[in-house]
Amino acid sequence: MMQDRVSKFINVMKRDGLLSTIKKSIKYIYANYINKINISKRIRFTKDKNNISNYIDNILKSNNYNRILVWRGSFGWKVPLFQRPQQIANCLIEKNCLIFYEVTRMTDDVKFIKKESDNLYLVNYEINDFEKLLFQKLINVKLPKYLQLYSTCWDVKKEKLDLYLNNGFKMLYEYIDDLNPLLAGTDKLPKNVEDIHNYVINNKEVLVVTSASILYEDMLAKRKDDKNIILSSNGVDIAHFTNLSNDKIVKMEKLKKDYEIIIGYYGALATWFDYDLVRKLANEYKHIAFVLIGIKYDNSYDLSKIEDISNVIYIGPVDYKILPLYARYFDIAWIPFMINEITLATNPIKAFEYMALGKLVITSDLPECHKYKSIKIAKNFEDYKYYINNYKKLNDIAYKKQLKADANNNSWNHKAEEIIELFINNE
Repeated sequence: MMQDRVSKFINVMKRDGLLSTIKKSIKYIYANYINKINISKRIRFTKDKNNISNYIDNILKSNNYNRILVWRGSFGWKVPLFQRPQQIANCLIEKNCLIFYEVTRMTDDVKFIKKESDNLYLVNYEINDFEKLLFQKLINVKLPKYLQLYSTCWDVKKEKLDLYLNNGFKMLYEYIDDLNPLLAGTDKLPKNVEDIHNYVINNKEVLVVTSASILYEDMLAKRKDDKNIILSSNGVDIAHFTNLSNDKIVKMEKLKKDYEIIIGYYGALATWFDYDLVRKLANEYKHIAFVLIGIKYDNSYDLSKIEDISNVIYIGPVDYKILPLYARYFDIAWIPFMINEITLATNPIKAFEYMALGKLVITSDLPECHKYKSIKIAKNFEDYKYYINNYKKLNDIAYKKQLKADANNNSWNHKAEEIIELFINNE
């Protein structure tokens, strides 16, 4: 673990510079270590223990759930990227699941436990005595219980997994990305990720949800059995991307006036983003604004110097709550990724969100995107040019109907139903 953290520090320093990395490290250390021995918080827990205990009891005494999920990981709840973990949780609570979702202390303001919505509670494990209290109460519940882990979770140890499994919990493992050190920000795969993944491979009772065909086939080949393995892609909150207000975004309004067309992308800007492709197209089509929205995941964006091109416009991160208001200005929504081990296993959430927005969707030659009729696959530079040159003709009534159909078939609610079916088949 220490070696993984040192590797992470070095890679973040390469990306963000020494000063910024030191500031982030201090914040991380304070949130995850100093707070653990924070005497005032421990005293507060001791003082409020009875109230907290009664609060948990009242949650567990309710009759509106038939199974419990404990989501462990460092993704958090109120993070800039509202993605699969939060989306799936929001849908599962509507299907009689009671969820205790671990927060990250760097982004979520939760002292011990906090109600987010009916059947969904955010929990902060910084005080060990609180973690023990909650755990003890959960193991006494005589209903199906699951520890839910993501394949990308690198800070849950195998020993923690064993604790749950030895006390009546089953395991739900979501295999959602290629196991690649680049995604963890380390030089090699973190030990915790590797240990837990190997355990899942060797234990067929673990329920596995894979988000891409290549991940499904990988798990199937290693287990040599399809028992308890399902393929359930990413999805979309359709209402969030269709029920939009009339609020105008000043930046986007200006771009609409200054350029004939807006080609937009939102998401991480990382090593798998094809900056060279964007550069070539931006230089060829000066009347088009190439808009990029999202976080700089690593230093690849800055190194690319892509922002030196006048019609490449970097907006920066945009909160998920208002992201659709920005993306509705796109004439074309695209995913210009390079093809590598990471993207071969990528089932991009943004593709389904683009569909719900009713935009012409163009992606690079990603295997997962071939599954959907509404996605235009560009295998080379000339394909991109063809789709750009003909986007008005291609985005006709029939195409818009296909977009809507593909979006509706891939709602997060539908993905949650597939997981519920997996539970039912094992209860």
